[in-house]
Amino acid sequence: MVLLMGLWFTVVIFLLGIPRDDCAQIIGGRESVPHSRPFMAKITGSELCGGTLIESNWVLTAAHCKITDRTEVILGIHSEKDSTKQVFRVKRNIPHPCYDSVTRENDIKLLQLDKEAKLNKNVVIVKWAHGDLKEGTQCLVAGWGVNESESTIPSEVLREVDVTVIARSTCNDREHYYHLHRVTMNMVCAGDKKGGKDACAGDSGGPLICKGKQRAIVSFGRNCGESQYPGVYTLLTHKYSNWIKSVIQGSL
Repeated sequence: MVLLMGLWFTVVIFLLGIPRDDCAQIIGGRESVPHSRPFMAKITGSELCGGTLIESNWVLTAAHCKITDRTEVILGIHSEKDSTKQVFRVKRNIPHPCYDSVTRENDIKLLQLDKEAKLNKNVVIVKWAHGDLKEGTQCLVAGWGVNESESTIPSEVLREVDVTVIARSTCNDREHYYHLHRVTMNMVCAGDKKGGKDACAGDSGGPLICKGKQRAIVSFGRNCGESQYPGVYTLLTHKYSNWIKSVIQGSL
């Protein structure tokens, strides 16, 4: 009996401690209007991630997204059934040189595709900007992760949810909020103070869109959609902007 109680306690602690990366979901959102987010990239293989097309043969995503020789990058789709999709392999996988898998600092990566995308109404280059985001800024996050907290099946269609930027001081307040990692100046929090609106691991690498431009990348969090665990995103800073430009220009 003591052994069983000990095992039960261990399982409970494990479940309570699961980071948000282990539940892939857009929480509290809606299906996107088909092809209304033509800059989105779906990254499939050993795991599901999102990304954005920033040049005709470059995709921006999160450094923690695993890339293998089986990985495919798919553009121009709302669902897998779409005849408009374009499928690519990864030619070069370039995580930020200072990415820290423990702190999640510099969780940003570039993927060079094996060929150039054919740009059209269903495949476009994302508009993006760097700089900090003010508390209360209204944004949107999208992805193909599962949409029910108890499901393990990814969404067949692109989904999105509206989120609000939350101050770093609020996210780092350990009396009311808790994250495994400190939210630094290279990160931004977004969600809903009442909970119920969030993104998770299957949406990792996808964009945080504010006023029509990408401003951040889905990075980490805990317990999808709970009010005390707002999502944390890699903020597109001036430093990251220079790094992106140097990588792309250096490949020419």
